[in-house]
Amino acid sequence: MTEHEGTTLHVGGDDPELTARIERELTAFNNAATGADDEAGLSVRVVDADGTLVAGLTGWTWGGRAGINTVWVRDDQRRAGWGGRLLRAAEEEARRRGCTEISVASFSFQAPDFYRRHGYSDTGIRDGIPGGHVDHQFWKSLVTEPAGVLRVVALVDLGAEADAGRRYEDAVLALLGRHGGRLERRLRTGDGGTEVHVIRFAARAGYDAFLVDPERAALRAALGDAAPRTEVLEVRDV
Repeated sequence: MTEHEGTTLHVGGDDPELTARIERELTAFNNAATGADDEAGLSVRVVDADGTLVAGLTGWTWGGRAGINTVWVRDDQRRAGWGGRLLRAAEEEARRRGCTEISVASFSFQAPDFYRRHGYSDTGIRDGIPGGHVDHQFWKSLVTEPAGVLRVVALVDLGAEADAGRRYEDAVLALLGRHGGRLERRLRTGDGGTEVHVIRFAARAGYDAFLVDPERAALRAALGDAAPRTEVLEVRDV
């Protein structure tokens, strides 16, 4: 415990009261900032004839988005298809609530391939998980993509001034949202000199507008010859 000008700082373990208070405060802040006030829990439960838990899923919905927190299937019921049934039930309920997308994370020792098989796209990884594992981030659209959707892969050579190039890409990728774009995945080579971006645009017009965005042009002009060099490929699911 430390004190400073009449206030006290405590460090401890689980604190349900603190957790509940912070969640209320952040929910109020988020609602005020976004205008979305429909945050709700989401759960799917499977029980056997005796009422014993067989499998379950927990998550949330808010502002047209859904997320999965936990998925579990009892050992003796694995490979019986319950995982897929849990996902489909959660996705259907999310759609019923008006959600258009859903996200989930999975450690590499858990089930990343399971989510890929069910249509979830990799959006990134976080290294440093104990045992040499990584944390995979996934996203899935809950609506049928319209015919006009454009997906591109950008191969970015960051150049000799890689740090400046990465800062430029950070700033430029942050502009995607204003043009209906979404960064689905960002990868970097081991030497840090090249990045691969998978980007989805709601329409080609958004991609065209992104290319001529004045802020993007200004950022690029500021770097001059040190600006990254990019090759863009249009791709589609197969």
